[in-house]
Amino acid sequence: QVQLVESGGGLVQAGGSLRLSCVAPRSIFLISLMGWYRQAPGKQRELVATITGGGSTNYADSVKGRFTISRDNAKNTVYLQMNSLKPEDTAVYYCNAASFSGTYRGQGTQVTVSS
Repeated sequence: QVQLVESGGGLVQAGGSLRLSCVAPRSIFLISLMGWYRQAPGKQRELVATITGGGSTNYADSVKGRFTISRDNAKNTVYLQMNSLKPEDTAVYYCNAASFSGTYRGQGTQVTVSS
């Protein structure tokens, strides 16, 4: 069973920062489009950001200029640096790995932004 392990969530005040991390098995990480999704209570899951193996990135309009996705191929880890957080960023954040062998998702980490 493929396991993605997220960490770094927590409670932060509006305007603050958090950095999420996700470690994936190397066999999956190197061939995958890595990404972060989030789901707020009562809302559908939405894409936050993705990054290819070559480092090309894509962001939801709502986080552009505030969030940065990056990956460390030596550590099989993808990061999401979140700055200038807003209460509407409150959600469970999920790490996602998509490859020709399948799509995998972590258990999620809670991010709560207080106003």
